[in-house]
Amino acid sequence: MNKLNEMTPYVGDSMHYLYDGSSNEKLRVCSVYALHLFTAGHGEMEIDGSRYPIDQRTIIFLRPGVPHAFHITPGQPMPAYNLYADLWDQERPVSRNRQFIYAPEPFELGELALTPFCDELDSLPCVFSLQPYPELYDAFIRMAKLFHTASFYRVEMMNSLLLAWLLNWFNTVHTPQPTDYRIVRLLAHLHDHPEQREPVESWWTFCGLKRTYFHALFLRETGFTPKAYHHRLLMRRAAHLLLETELSITAISERLGYGSIHPFTRHFSAYYGVSPKQYRTRPQDSQL
Repeated sequence: MNKLNEMTPYVGDSMHYLYDGSSNEKLRVCSVYALHLFTAGHGEMEIDGSRYPIDQRTIIFLRPGVPHAFHITPGQPMPAYNLYADLWDQERPVSRNRQFIYAPEPFELGELALTPFCDELDSLPCVFSLQPYPELYDAFIRMAKLFHTASFYRVEMMNSLLLAWLLNWFNTVHTPQPTDYRIVRLLAHLHDHPEQREPVESWWTFCGLKRTYFHALFLRETGFTPKAYHHRLLMRRAAHLLLETELSITAISERLGYGSIHPFTRHFSAYYGVSPKQYRTRPQDSQL
């Protein structure tokens, strides 16, 4: 039986695309594996006859030959980073010249990317929110951009990064997630507003719990203390702002609630192993 770590990915193309409801988003099939990460907006994805809501930070994983369509509200476009790849054949990759067939034409593709049986790959969902997983979200965007910015060894880097990302995603999908509704609700709040410097006391009040039980429950549900979990989110948000905006480092530190740039730089450097300036210039040099 094939295992996920035996894959030999080949990334044939990467693009940043704005889905706006145009005709080329109607029902279709593709000859290769496709990953679509939506970074903003709301819409629906039709996959093999079923419809799924898609929101900001939703990733779509499409297998070769699976009918799918993007249902986007006119006037409310949704930007996405897309990767098209083979997962099992680097010698004769189909993704370098992927093919689409649109309804109502017969869905008869000339050549499909190899799809050997793999239980672990089949266990990955076709629709998944990366909202609670900023490290996966940021890594995918960096990987998609690298396709166009790398000057040397692009193929080798892209193929290795996609394998690593898929293995990381598999671990995320199959690692037990928080289930207590009070902690889940708090985590959603923290992910939406990591820059808010709320006292920990407000968190156990938010959950309707007493201090001692809150700390024990939070650690059991997440594997982190509340402060450590929040610091992790804050550093992830800092990394995102460094890569995705043109804000100065001083402005980023202020947005994240730091009184000055110095403690922000100290915290960031301790977490990533490089300064904010170095991370912005060469994010691949960071330790995480």
